[in-house]
Amino acid sequence: MEAHEASEMMEETEGGAGKNRTALTISILAMVLAIASLGGSNAGKDVTQENILAANSYAFYQAKSIRQTSLKIAATDLELQLLREPGMPTAAKEAMQKKIEDYKKTIDRYESEPETKEGKKELLAVAKEHEAVRDHAMRQDPWFDYAEGALQIAIVLLSVAIVAGLPALFWAGATLGALGSLFTINGFFLFY
Repeated sequence: MEAHEASEMMEETEGGAGKNRTALTISILAMVLAIASLGGSNAGKDVTQENILAANSYAFYQAKSIRQTSLKIAATDLELQLLREPGMPTAAKEAMQKKIEDYKKTIDRYESEPETKEGKKELLAVAKEHEAVRDHAMRQDPWFDYAEGALQIAIVLLSVAIVAGLPALFWAGATLGALGSLFTINGFFLFY
């Protein structure tokens, strides 16, 4: 075997190793891309779901507020009626007074119902919790989008690097892939 033949065999072996390294890198980045896609999909679903749940809690809160206001108006109306008609029969006065007390108890119950968690105070707290989860998912979602874009471009660059045999494309793709991987990790943990 002559020197130039040995040199050609070494170049073929190195090229094969480079192609294997590039193919392995593409495989790893494809796996990270799948994870980023899953994280982005889940974040998007969480945004939608938590927004609906927060809106439902606020709607229930508003319904309680409207009922509470209606009962306040009714109780005030009965109190004014008692003042306007001092000569009203005692049984009627007692019935009206009982109704006013019932309205006031219901008004207080609408303000806070810890046992059922359906008072205005509890509903507002639940709505805020849903908003916090939604806002967290909204902060995660763009990072997954960035990761998906970077990883897809990295995979394309690495694929071209195999065909063209250009080491610069490998390093550009590998760098972009590393960046996409960091974006994926940040999407889950929000370090930044």
